[in-house]
Amino acid sequence: MKYEELMAKAIKVSRNSYSPYSKFAVGACVLTTSGNVYTGCNFENSSFGMTICAERNAIGSAIAAGDKKIKAVAIYSPNQDNCAPCGACRQVMHEFCDKDEDVDIILKNGDELRICTLAELLPESFNL
Repeated sequence: MKYEELMAKAIKVSRNSYSPYSKFAVGACVLTTSGNVYTGCNFENSSFGMTICAERNAIGSAIAAGDKKIKAVAIYSPNQDNCAPCGACRQVMHEFCDKDEDVDIILKNGDELRICTLAELLPESFNL
């Protein structure tokens, strides 16, 4: 699947965000190594610690379907260009990636896509 298609899905699902407190909608689309695609949006709670990020929501959908190895993640927010994943999402992505291959992170910068890797965003990641 082309990265433009993943971003289009992230943009579409961002419209379903439940973000009444921060007003910061985010959508994510995960491509797994098996070629399947999963989407998720952020959803907040008045108990802020209960909020779930779009990236972890999409990865959770992949896991629930039995897909546990991610290859690429597209992330979009209408509120900010280059909306990069938070630290917790970076660590979760690392947990569910193929350790021999890097994960591409696809961000939207105006009309352009910016591709970086998880290793760039999470150097010296935590491993057991």
